[in-house]
Amino acid sequence: MMGGGFGAMGWGAGMGFGWIFMVLFWVLLIAGTVWLVLALTGQTVQRQAPRSSALGILEERFARGEIDAAEYQARKSAIGGA
Repeated sequence: MMGGGFGAMGWGAGMGFGWIFMVLFWVLLIAGTVWLVLALTGQTVQRQAPRSSALGILEERFARGEIDAAEYQARKSAIGGA
């Protein structure tokens, strides 16, 4: 037999996991490209904890102009805010 069989064609025991490295390479390449584009454009993902406390909601409403300063102070003292 002249070079027949899978061993002579490069399909030995180590080639079974080659596809994992290929997929890993492409995932890292795409993730790196996305990171680079975001870093160069200055866009970041800002994660901010939601403020669900009563004082937090009151401060947000005051900041948006939904309530005036007098109502803000009255409600703040009613909920025990400093």
